[in-house]
Amino acid sequence: MQTLPRISALTGSSSGWGFYLCARKEVRTGKSGAYLAVVLQDISGEIKAKVFQDVDTMREEFEAGEFVKIQARGNLFNQRLELVLDRIRRVDPLRDALDGFREEDCIPCAPRPLDEMWQELQAHIASVQSPHVRELLVRIVSAHGDRLRIWPAAQAVHHAYRGGLLEHILKILEGVTFLAGAYGANRDVLVAGAILHDIGKLQELSYGVTTDYSVEGNLVGHITLGAQLVRETGRAIPDVPADVLVQIEHLVLSHHGQRALGSPVEPMTVEAFILAAIDDLDAKIHQVRKHIDADDTDGPFTAFHRRLERVLYKP
Repeated sequence: MQTLPRISALTGSSSGWGFYLCARKEVRTGKSGAYLAVVLQDISGEIKAKVFQDVDTMREEFEAGEFVKIQARGNLFNQRLELVLDRIRRVDPLRDALDGFREEDCIPCAPRPLDEMWQELQAHIASVQSPHVRELLVRIVSAHGDRLRIWPAAQAVHHAYRGGLLEHILKILEGVTFLAGAYGANRDVLVAGAILHDIGKLQELSYGVTTDYSVEGNLVGHITLGAQLVRETGRAIPDVPADVLVQIEHLVLSHHGQRALGSPVEPMTVEAFILAAIDDLDAKIHQVRKHIDADDTDGPFTAFHRRLERVLYKP
């Protein structure tokens, strides 16, 4: 039997076997009885899949968070591509390596090399003129660099893959540094806000090969966790200006833009308005491009995007 292509290249006529990461697994009940609903991932993306036959047996063959080998065929359900699985089992690393299994091929990852993005982040930190703001960034990034290099930006909504948070931060840095000049805003504060606005996600999200919410993430949330980290770190820096530190805290606390969207306070400085706007824009543009790339419907428009509440034009 032939091998399946990358998830991004799957079609309704695809069939064969392949290696993937099982991100989620759930037993559901349909018209014909119980079935397994799973989400599979590889380096190119993710896809929903279903097991209809031998459900009781198959459910014992693997768990969410494990690498799996599948035998499957493509299927269009409600105009969306999915996989129907004939067989699925957890990977045997030694045996399956002979057939080409590699963990790194099964883990969704940012399109840019992580080392390249990390060097770009370091250059942004070095460009900060204020020694106190630069010291704040150095201390936080140095203490949490092992996670910041690889963490996803979300569980599902945007940049939800290895290195996604770093990719998101760099895109926001690109936007805020331009707008700082255009609007005469405090560049150092904006650079700090861009790097630190989602720093609480390093505690909010637990990440290995799959992503979930931590206890702290559910009970406290990344905005509060991030603001606490900024305050605690900043106050340990000798002679740090209190007004500058509180402005950076404000950017972290207000970056969702509205209380209804989770921000404890709404933007009240030029820098906070800029950061909230760029953060929202980058998240939305990422969703737009992801939805267009994944859409396989006919015609000039995509299927309806529930979060964005619209169909999208396919150029």
